[in-house]
Amino acid sequence: MAHVNLLPWRAERRKQREREFYMQLAAAFVVALGLLLIWYIWMNMRIDNQNERNAYLQTEIKQLDVRIAKIKDLETVRAHLLARKQIIEQLQADRSQMVHLFDELVKTIPSSARLTALKQSGQSMSLDGVAQSNASVAEYMRNIEASPWMGHADLRKTENTHDATRMPYTFGLNVSLSRPKTDETDAGKTAVEPADAASSANPAVPATPGTAAKAMTPPPAAVPTTVAKPSPEATPASAAAAKGGAGS
Repeated sequence: MAHVNLLPWRAERRKQREREFYMQLAAAFVVALGLLLIWYIWMNMRIDNQNERNAYLQTEIKQLDVRIAKIKDLETVRAHLLARKQIIEQLQADRSQMVHLFDELVKTIPSSARLTALKQSGQSMSLDGVAQSNASVAEYMRNIEASPWMGHADLRKTENTHDATRMPYTFGLNVSLSRPKTDETDAGKTAVEPADAASSANPAVPATPGTAAKAMTPPPAAVPTTVAKPSPEATPASAAAAKGGAGS
């Protein structure tokens, strides 16, 4: 005999599918929630790591700022030292300039002029004086421009005071100072001149230190010839022989 299922199996199947769907949805929600939690934890770890790196970089930046400030201070000190070095070198280079300038002032001034004041400011000099005439002032300017230690001379003023003195003209000059080019090579030329003199005296022999020493060594003194004197023992015999010769 056949069995007929009269129960609502379709409704039961529908309910079972609904239960499976909700279970799958819950499982997906749990998995998504787990993935979201894992992502949140991973992002927090990355943020913490980046914050630590930022803190480390900030610390290093502060240290570099301190070092940069020290370097700037050292650069300032270096600039001051270089300025002092340049001043010292300039003073060293111009150490003998004043001596040469006074020497040139004495050499260049004509007998018909006389200085009353001078002032040096850097590489320029201001000269004031009196002269017999304008020709004397022009001669003085030509002498200054011909000097190796003084350059171009500009006439600042010249006037006749109509005094009864021998030099009624007053003048003022602005002179630019210079340095002769041969002044820097004098030391080298002085060191080379002795060797050149030795080589010119003997062209065949090279001017070496040993040769120069030999050339400067004086010749040995002549040994004087001595006359042999008779010994005291032979003196009576020779005297007797001399007497005998005289008696004969």
